[in-house]
Amino acid sequence: MDIKKILKNIPHTPGIYLFRNGKGRIIYIGKASNLSKRVSGYFQKKHPGPRIQLMISSIKSVDYIPTASSAEALIYEASLIKEKKPKYNIALKDDKSYPHLKLTVNEVYPRFLITRRLKRDSSLYYGPYTNVKLLRKAVSMMKRLFPLRTCNKIPKKACLSYHIGQCLGPCINKGIDSSYRDVVGDIKLFLKGRKKKLIKRLSERMKKFSKKLQYEKALKIRNQIEALSVVVDQGRLSPVLVSDLKELKDILSLRHIPARIEAFDISNIHGHGAVGSMVTFFNGEPLKSQYRRFRIKTVAEIDDYAMIKEVVKRRYLRLIKEKKNLPDLILIDGGKGHLRCALDELKSLGLKIPIISIAKKPERIFVKEEKNPIQLSTRSKAFKLIQKIRDEAHRFAISYHRIVRKKAVFK
Repeated sequence: MDIKKILKNIPHTPGIYLFRNGKGRIIYIGKASNLSKRVSGYFQKKHPGPRIQLMISSIKSVDYIPTASSAEALIYEASLIKEKKPKYNIALKDDKSYPHLKLTVNEVYPRFLITRRLKRDSSLYYGPYTNVKLLRKAVSMMKRLFPLRTCNKIPKKACLSYHIGQCLGPCINKGIDSSYRDVVGDIKLFLKGRKKKLIKRLSERMKKFSKKLQYEKALKIRNQIEALSVVVDQGRLSPVLVSDLKELKDILSLRHIPARIEAFDISNIHGHGAVGSMVTFFNGEPLKSQYRRFRIKTVAEIDDYAMIKEVVKRRYLRLIKEKKNLPDLILIDGGKGHLRCALDELKSLGLKIPIISIAKKPERIFVKEEKNPIQLSTRSKAFKLIQKIRDEAHRFAISYHRIVRKKAVFK
């Protein structure tokens, strides 16, 4: 096993890692907030105890499944351990002292909740889960994606969960039995780690609503699909996307494949109504749930450089405070000056994130290590990917600027 080659391709994202022995059997499954760091750690330092050392000596290949968050990784870790029963995952095989998720399918309108007590009550139990804090985050995420009720007794009037879209409201909505059953089926697939099948099911439902001209319902499902589509089945991308991303890694001399790319742009008219945009691409595809908008607060005059500095600082200062994962690559829409300003802000925050900028007419790519821009063939897959991400950041910035201008005109 060429472990160095494998480690180079593992992204710096949350997810699940699977160790296999020489026969291809899974011997250990783990979760991580940063896959690259966690997996690399097994092979870079000595581990106490002969059991772990024996496990490491048995590893012949590594698979991984990127996820949108550590909380989501927790869900998949438990479902995979229960299904695969790896040799070295002792704690999660049968231990009943850890919390579980309970889906009360024995009720007319099932709900899901965290419990440590396993009863013979016809409910479905998922787990165990080792981290209660992460499990609560996962439940919070699932409430947004799967709006089941959480109340002990169905009330006579709608609660806050209904008004914020986290419950279908069986208390006041009659005739929702079919819709409610659909959501119960969806969450079962999610908790079993069958995300690919779930997305296919949601896509079919969305098409039905569109044909019936029920666009609001179709839009809600589309948003669900976008949130769920972060993970590609078993962490393996299509050959085309692998080739785009690997070429970009080689051209920019990056240590790892840039799974998560964040791109920034500024939009204003003579300094008025200035806004900034940030788009996120994950595994070469747009992740719209992670797009962000910025109203420029500290720059009054026409100064794109200062505006870039502001949005970059606000974005990554927030990620640092919230202890969230950083991107593998940052892309700035602009020239060398824009790149230098963004780089200065990253340095002031103590961050060492690979960063590039792309200028228009002619299209040139600037990197901090090179004095002159990189000239790529317009047929290059890496160039087309960079261009696609830049154009999306530009489109998103302009669309937000239009909204701001309309509001100003209305006032």
